[in-house]
Amino acid sequence: MNPIRKTILLMAAAVILASSLPATSALAQEPTPVISDEGVISDDAVNAIASQMFCPVCENVPLDVCPTQACHQWRETIRQMLAEGKTEAEIKAQFVQRYGDRVLAAPPPTGFNWLVYIVPPVVILAGALALIRVLRRWRVAPVPAGDGGDRPDLPEDDYIRRLEEELERRA
Repeated sequence: MNPIRKTILLMAAAVILASSLPATSALAQEPTPVISDEGVISDDAVNAIASQMFCPVCENVPLDVCPTQACHQWRETIRQMLAEGKTEAEIKAQFVQRYGDRVLAAPPPTGFNWLVYIVPPVVILAGALALIRVLRRWRVAPVPAGDGGDRPDLPEDDYIRRLEEELERRA
């Protein structure tokens, strides 16, 4: 097998393998929220969850930086839920139940949302294959050995013919 072709196939296999892996974080254990000595949940713990959600009222504004009063109340709701011992997944599930999937920064990989995870790697792979095909076509073909001349045959042109005749006369 051609070494270039073998390399291309290995790269394509690596891209397919990498794109098939789920894009999730490590699920070994969920971090426990940071609680101060007074029993208050820290802002960092609240914002760690709020940064993974969007404001249900404002469009495309992360919940952790949204300045509205409603978002402040939702962050306090997250703080209360953490104090009750709820996990990050339970908090997100409750927000999704109330406001729908649009509150999540990353859509869940179910139903039609799978396209978000599948289409980009497929498009990248198809583009790479198209680029490889184009580059192969652009490869310069070797010049066939002619009658000892280094230049390839030029199309018959009246101007070139007259120029060559004039050069022969003067030589």
